Amino acid sequence: MVFDCHTHLMESRHLTGSFLSDALRVWGQDYNMTSTPEQHLEAMKDTTGAIVLAVDAPYIGFNVPNEYVAEYVARHRTRMFGFASVDPNRAGADRLLESAVRELGLVGLKLAPIYQNFHPTDKLAFPVYAKAQELGLPVMWHQGTSYPAQGPLDISRPVFLDPVARAFPDLLMIIAHMGHPWMGEATATVRKHPHLFADISALGKRPWQMYNALIEAVEYGIEDKLLFGTDYPNFTVQETIDALTGINRLVEGTNLPRVPDRVIDKILHKNVPEVLGLV
Repeated sequence: MVFDCHTHLMESRHLTGSFLSDALRVWGQDYNMTSTPEQHLEAMKDTTGAIVLAVDAPYIGFNVPNEYVAEYVARHRTRMFGFASVDPNRAGADRLLESAVRELGLVGLKLAPIYQNFHPTDKLAFPVYAKAQELGLPVMWHQGTSYPAQGPLDISRPVFLDPVARAFPDLLMIIAHMGHPWMGEATATVRKHPHLFADISALGKRPWQMYNALIEAVEYGIEDKLLFGTDYPNFTVQETIDALTGINRLVEGTNLPRVPDRVIDKILHKNVPEVLGLV
């Protein structure tokens, strides 16, 4: 069974503002991203466990409280690992992060500049990075594109994590979605820094993008640093497994390179909690 490193827990009350209006514009009026604790647990029944992400992004109206995630994962401590989220624009954001860890029992941090409206290299965020490094927390970055029109695309490139990694060399970081559509940039950044990883979440519905991202990962030698993730509830575990295991169908009958079976197996069978120091 796989471990899902990228899942969300949320109800309709957690999605407001421009995030919701733009989601309805892009995905249609029947868009529903709800994932209650009961739904999440059912969706993860065939996994060894999952990381569950809080989101603190009042800028666009995406707000899943740390307390909400903490209450859920506390009931499933052997399988579920909660990541806090703090908006670096908040006063005392580093103290809020420490409280989420020490008082709520959360074990990682989720950051998303395109949703939270901060540049990764802005010194206002450095106390948050320093606190995460001090506490030994892995940081999951949504450092790639997204559909909210209000979100600043120009600060969303994976390369902006290079200065962060140089300033905080012991800070373990994961680039979500392989930094799509800048997968090559994410690959180069991950290769450069020992403590950087990337997940394949949300790429399954874009098979050509997933194929090219995996081939680049092989060519740059970062295949051991790829993590399985779904971005549930946007994508299910089985959908992502099927997309990954069937990726080479795209190049059947051509001279294009195949994604090696060993790479697919490594992604599917990696002990992610151990790799990220969660256990």
